[in-house]
Amino acid sequence: MPESLKKLITIINFLPWIWEKSATKLAFFLLNSNKNYLENFAQTLTHLQGSISKCWTCGSLIDAGKHICEICRSQERQKDIICVVEEYLDMVTIENSKIFKGRYHILGGAISPINGVFIGDLNFENLFKRISEFDWSLELIMATNPNIEWEATVQYILSELEKRGLKKFVKVTRLSRGLSSGYLEYADNITLINSIKERKEI
Repeated sequence: MPESLKKLITIINFLPWIWEKSATKLAFFLLNSNKNYLENFAQTLTHLQGSISKCWTCGSLIDAGKHICEICRSQERQKDIICVVEEYLDMVTIENSKIFKGRYHILGGAISPINGVFIGDLNFENLFKRISEFDWSLELIMATNPNIEWEATVQYILSELEKRGLKKFVKVTRLSRGLSSGYLEYADNITLINSIKERKEI
């Protein structure tokens, strides 16, 4: 097998959830693809990271050059309900359910020292800044995955709200425990809708 093809298979195989057999099939698909498609594919990959930015308010992914996402700009979204999620894909999953009409805050992960993710690595300060700027009470929905990392993350947020004197203005809730897979991105719409509707105060 040509070295360039071996290298391509190795690179594709490095992607999550792609095994060697699938990587080999994808490599041969690219090898036999239209040249224009390949050039467009390569150019898109090359400029991907530089073409995407983050919303200054919630941390959502947006086109480079923009500062605030459409959800944060919208006057039709409820300002007094903020759904806190780990990653952008979690927000997309909830949005696809069409049940939630509030706003979001994306932390960019969960506290996990064993994986090298510490408090300073996540989008906490902007969350507390948003809360402190409210002139009325609000609800924080912790749309979290039920694992040790997220338990630590939720507890940190609760302790910081108390420490900063913000807890009395904030109602903190979490999704009901009905998510069968345990992770938002794998939840079906009906389960997710019920989980949001039946959320409990912490």
